[in-house]
Amino acid sequence: MKQRYLQWVLKYLPKRTISRWMGKLARQPWSRRLIPIYIRYFRVDLTPVKKPVHEFENLLAFFIRELRPDMRPVAREDDLIISPVDGTISQVGEITEGKLFQAKGITYSLEELLGHQKKYVKSFFGGRFMTIYLSPSDYHRFHMPLDGKIHACTHLPGELYPVNPMVVNCMKGIFVINERLISYIDSMDCGKVAMVKVGATNVGSIKVSYDRNIATNQKAKKESFQTYDPAFSFKKGEELGWFEFGSTVILLFEPNQIDWMNHCVPGAKVQMGQAVARIIKNGGEAIEP
Repeated sequence: MKQRYLQWVLKYLPKRTISRWMGKLARQPWSRRLIPIYIRYFRVDLTPVKKPVHEFENLLAFFIRELRPDMRPVAREDDLIISPVDGTISQVGEITEGKLFQAKGITYSLEELLGHQKKYVKSFFGGRFMTIYLSPSDYHRFHMPLDGKIHACTHLPGELYPVNPMVVNCMKGIFVINERLISYIDSMDCGKVAMVKVGATNVGSIKVSYDRNIATNQKAKKESFQTYDPAFSFKKGEELGWFEFGSTVILLFEPNQIDWMNHCVPGAKVQMGQAVARIIKNGGEAIEP
């Protein structure tokens, strides 16, 4: 009963209007007064933050705060894949018969997640995935999970439902309903990798460093697909962009390319730069560090 009521409320809530309003509010100079309240309410750890709280010009600037480089060391071994974000692993596993596991009794379609891009659906069919949830207290920037080149990007307009665990556990297919921005990566040692950024309520927008023309949280109704020639090269750990509030990232890998690290289980906290997977050599043998 409670789940049905929650779904009804969320369905009719003006989520995009609220998100735009929150984005405008967070840009106002006076919103900097809300930063101490935000810190206390969400129990934000200030230890790794690059600059003092009083230097942020507004609440949005604090949302997308940078961290001191020494606070997020990157696992540099060539065979290690890192977490692109700070967050909590909500699910990790295999893409079985074109389905990804969302929560108990709920799966969603790889084809729908990728906006019916058949070329990429075929690449990741039978592969592996990891879903990482960014809470309001987490660092909101996302980084490159491995050395590679971003050769294409898909923007899929959609809803902006919350993606916190309570909603994810009861709303079927939320990750294919919500707005998504997908970066497609070519890597030398790990084949193709997709990094899916999922929009959510109060996420003013999703920004990527390699294409300033992409505008999320807009009235656009059509999917857009962009290729880059030449592709954009990034090193593991380099910043790719940020969420203007918390959200979710889904990593997709082709079959027989990676093995998860032992600590990568649902509910585990991860930090940007921390190893989450090891590349498999020749389709079956893990590369020794």
